[in-house]
Amino acid sequence: MAFLGNNAVNRINLHFGIEAFAQMGGTVFFLAFLLHAGVPIPVALASQAAIHVARFAIRPVVLPLARRIGLRRVVVIGALAMAPQYPLLAEVHGIGPALAILCVATAIGDVLYWPAYHAYFAAVGDAEHRGHQIAAREALVALIGIVAPLAVGWSLVTAGPRWTFAAVGLIQVLAALPLLGAPNVSVLDSAPGALRAARFGTLLQGLDGWFCACYYFVWQVGLFVALHRSLTAYGGAMAVAALVGAVSGLFLGRAIDLGHARRAVILAFAVTATVVGLRALSLGSPWLAVTANALGALVTALEVPVLMTATYNLAKASPCPLRFHIATEGGWDLGCFCGCLAAAALAAVGVSLSVAILLALPGILLTAVLLWRHYPQGLTARA
Repeated sequence: MAFLGNNAVNRINLHFGIEAFAQMGGTVFFLAFLLHAGVPIPVALASQAAIHVARFAIRPVVLPLARRIGLRRVVVIGALAMAPQYPLLAEVHGIGPALAILCVATAIGDVLYWPAYHAYFAAVGDAEHRGHQIAAREALVALIGIVAPLAVGWSLVTAGPRWTFAAVGLIQVLAALPLLGAPNVSVLDSAPGALRAARFGTLLQGLDGWFCACYYFVWQVGLFVALHRSLTAYGGAMAVAALVGAVSGLFLGRAIDLGHARRAVILAFAVTATVVGLRALSLGSPWLAVTANALGALVTALEVPVLMTATYNLAKASPCPLRFHIATEGGWDLGCFCGCLAAAALAAVGVSLSVAILLALPGILLTAVLLWRHYPQGLTARA
């Protein structure tokens, strides 16, 4: 298992595993809890859109900070800055100032963390083992995802949102610990051609942002409503999905590293399109919705390695991985903003959420075509 020989990657994957508890125990409940707290569906989706446009606007602050202190330290700061969003979520009771504060705090934490995290992972990872390393990360996330939603769903009902989300915030803080002994990565003062090198990655991530808006965020709303707005049932559905996807991605990551990336693209996006259609059809039936949600774990296990192997290897080969990911994260935010806003508008005029979920299909098709053309035929599938 040569892909486990990189200590820096092992550390950041361990960090991300702890972070995943906060993500799977807090972030996946974000929209569901807003609805539980009395926020209407269109406003909840518009709030998600507002977070992404705010992230896009404040992202330029990341570069000068990283140039001064290095990527690892920015990842640590970002991980800590993400913690306040969870206790703030507990203070939302319908539309009001607390919701606006939550959106701003979430945007600040996310924008400090995600570009630096992706750039750091790209910089310290190995191109020849990239698929394995991503798949190992996703498998760890999936395992944690079995426990976290069950624990948080139960705690929300028994202990209440304040204690529950305070605990999630503490776990988010603890996620920074594995990074304390990891190597730092410096950022160049200037990197001519960095933005040009990021054009293809930005397009890919923009399409993925649109897809995620429809496939993840709209679906979370639809699933919660289909389960009669039960927080415990919603947490159970997320745990079942994590169980299904716990080991799936390891096989696809190996296929990418062995040079079968084009076959992986076909498999990943064929499964993704099928699950999107099933999700759109399932909203009237709780059991069918739970099944569609469980099958969605296969999409994560299949789609993330083919997309992110290309993205990370392009970033590592670029003049500056951080500048690359600042650009690509900006593309993702714009795509996600447009998708969430479109879904909010459709919900506001009474259109079924199924229609908004189906809007993911154009993004799937275009991404599949681009990745098919990107990955070469032959023995290697490296960017």
